[in-house]
Amino acid sequence: MLSDLFTNNKAWAAARLREDAHYFDRLSALQRPEYLWIGCSDSRVPANVITGLEPGEVFVHRNVANLVHPSDLNLLSVLEYAIEVLEVRHVIVCGHYGCGGIRAAADGERHGVIDHWLQPVREVAEENAAELTVLADEEARLDLLCELSVRSQVARLARTPTMISARKAGRKVNIHGWVYGLRDGLLSDLRCG
Repeated sequence: MLSDLFTNNKAWAAARLREDAHYFDRLSALQRPEYLWIGCSDSRVPANVITGLEPGEVFVHRNVANLVHPSDLNLLSVLEYAIEVLEVRHVIVCGHYGCGGIRAAADGERHGVIDHWLQPVREVAEENAAELTVLADEEARLDLLCELSVRSQVARLARTPTMISARKAGRKVNIHGWVYGLRDGLLSDLRCG
């Protein structure tokens, strides 16, 4: 029920104030996160929760399969704002094992408009077909495709005009590629970027 969400919200806000009477004063005063999180829309992968960060500590952009499309004005606007205004120091592209977008891109079926969105994942699969096809287990193939896609998105992100300009201006912004495990709740650093 939607009313439960409002009840939960009131309980959450009251608990924050009991812990710290100035919590919302500080939260509303300034947004200065060190991190931009580009993650999947999957409801099981909430950036703040899995990283143990509080509201205001991570700026978040989410889309299906955590993709970096050069024509995605939403993502590009978030990236530019994060770099130019918020002055984030780290941009994290985080995929997750068990991603429905990765599975849809790899299954060879038609899914509608989302097929256009997922084309970069299909391209990664085609480019790495030899490495993927040697894996007999489908879940292992999808996990590897997830990792390969994150690496590809990190490379795409590094080539955006915003990131190129930041580097030229001497800004210290690091890009990271991570994967989250739904089965164990752990993040893995792919050491790319």
